[in-house]
Amino acid sequence: MTITRLRFERFTAFEELDIEISPGINIFIGANGTGKTHLLKAAYAACDITKTGVNYAEKLIRIFLPSGRALGRLVKRRKGSSRGIIEIYRNDLKLRCSFSNHATVATSATIQGIKKWVSNKIESVYIPVKEMLSNAPGFQSLYAQREIHFEEIYADILNRAYRPPLRGPMDRNRKKLMNTLQKIIDGKVTIKEEEFFLRNKQGNLEFTLLAEGMRKLGLLWLLLQNGTLLKGSVLFWDEPETNLNPKLFGPLIDILLELQRMGVQIFLATHDYVILKEFDLRTQVEDKVLFHSLYREEDTREIGYFSTEKYLQIHPNAIADTFTDLYNREIKRSLGKN
Repeated sequence: MTITRLRFERFTAFEELDIEISPGINIFIGANGTGKTHLLKAAYAACDITKTGVNYAEKLIRIFLPSGRALGRLVKRRKGSSRGIIEIYRNDLKLRCSFSNHATVATSATIQGIKKWVSNKIESVYIPVKEMLSNAPGFQSLYAQREIHFEEIYADILNRAYRPPLRGPMDRNRKKLMNTLQKIIDGKVTIKEEEFFLRNKQGNLEFTLLAEGMRKLGLLWLLLQNGTLLKGSVLFWDEPETNLNPKLFGPLIDILLELQRMGVQIFLATHDYVILKEFDLRTQVEDKVLFHSLYREEDTREIGYFSTEKYLQIHPNAIADTFTDLYNREIKRSLGKN
């Protein structure tokens, strides 16, 4: 019951988008402002409500935080009255949400297919660009009691991280991935009074003293340990390359590919050339990896997309074009000096 299709009309940056989704790994690239994060958030919200029972429109408000928490501000801006539409598909299941640009509250939205949608639960997790584990102590109680201006994805990721280990024996594949991560971060992650630590032979090192890239890998270790990432779950990860040493990109891609082989569906947004090339070089024939390039049409400036299974067929590919430009300039400079 993975997500199979996303369709938007007049939603945030999108005038119209109808995109087929791979059951494995979906990699979204594109210039800033082409809606990659918005797409991930809309899909994540649809997954999350199957576990929490929150109204879908309300969840959108909580994770997008439109000014005044007015739902209508998520409609693509234009003069006069307009209506935004979101449709999320899981094969024959469809969740449809529509709302006017004048809507101020979640209850103003029209939601269809919700009963069947939430009857089929999906475990999901959204890893944002900003790391949260080092800021965890006290955040959950503050968020629950006060109206603070934080997107709910930050509270959600802490909820997942605080889960205790899953009962029962651990399957071989999950244990192997955890061991790989333990070698990279040089230890295991522990929790004491809402504070996260890396425990190794030297003792407990608080997360505030760890490099931010290592904190993200520690979070991934926790999600494997507590069973959040199992077969049938969906992982959303916005810019996994942020604050991570490029030497670790390869091992990270191997882990993501293995999660896909275990039955985890993955949505990933990136701006990094090395991330793309590591996927290109490490993907095996049986892996299900789909590249989605989001771009603005030259004539209308509306957002379009191109999807392909082959890295070399990505078009347009602003990341590779920029890398090629740097390489060409380097060659020209070297030749000029000679």
